Amino acid sequence: MSDSFDQYANGDLAFTRQSNYGTAIEAMYAGATSFMRRLYTRDLTGVDVAVVGVPYDLATSNRPGARFGPRAVRTASTQLAWARPWPWRKDPFRTLNVVDYGDCVFDPGRPERIVEEVMAWYQPILDAGVIPLSIGGDHFVTYPIIRALADKHGPISLIHFDAHCDTWADEEGRIDHGTMFYHAAKQGLVSPEDSVQIGMRTVNERNPGFNVFDAMWLHENGIDAAVEKVRAIVGDRPAYLTFDIDFLDPSCAPGTGTPVCGGFDTLTAIKLLKGLQGLNLIGCDVVEVAPPYDHAEVTALAGATVATNLVCLLAAGKDPEFS
Repeated sequence: MSDSFDQYANGDLAFTRQSNYGTAIEAMYAGATSFMRRLYTRDLTGVDVAVVGVPYDLATSNRPGARFGPRAVRTASTQLAWARPWPWRKDPFRTLNVVDYGDCVFDPGRPERIVEEVMAWYQPILDAGVIPLSIGGDHFVTYPIIRALADKHGPISLIHFDAHCDTWADEEGRIDHGTMFYHAAKQGLVSPEDSVQIGMRTVNERNPGFNVFDAMWLHENGIDAAVEKVRAIVGDRPAYLTFDIDFLDPSCAPGTGTPVCGGFDTLTAIKLLKGLQGLNLIGCDVVEVAPPYDHAEVTALAGATVATNLVCLLAAGKDPEFS
């Protein structure tokens, strides 16, 4: 489908789109709300990136509601889908074939199966060589995703933006959105010494080997220093980027389960992500958007903005001139 500036000429691009490439305009307030108006499909032929919702929040330790995050982020993304993302100079959807793969299906009444069911959902995506961009869901959903990726790539580097380290010690087999990276490190799914955690505003006295740059460090040293640290530590290793929306200050993202004051604004997040061009990203996500606590779609829009910038990062990995 060629670009069109007549937003009333087309409708429901999530189903009627004739080409997976490019950007076409659809009324922001109408139509099927796929992520960034991409085609809803399970056909992965020729696809570069599959957007997957994981509407799971049974691992949350405070306010539930992140199960509604994928729907809210998709809806908010309709406000961004009419033009190329700012401040990038190119349209990532001209570089990448991006589809909306829909939501992961699982039985919430069988929590003991959640890891295996999510892994199974991602297997066709990984088998097809497609990069998953996931929308949570509470942060536990990252665990089965990186477990599936580690089966393919071996121990991976984690690039983790969050107010919480999510590495508190835990019993084997427990499901908790504050302990899954402890398990991931212990099980060899991630390489802690080659991983970076940024923005933490809570305390864990027993860090299992991750490189942690907390919120005060980032406030004092700035974006360029953080980007330099990530590049130096991760290098060209296969890396997974996970962005908990509570990395942002509650003033910028009130709609989340465990908000912590002292965080960052959305422009800081955009600059950080833009600075990470060229890394070997094998997957990424944005999690913990909880619409029941949101106001005027502020948090959902932030989540959609982060996810769109992640698409741009993936486009930069395919096109060295993308910026």
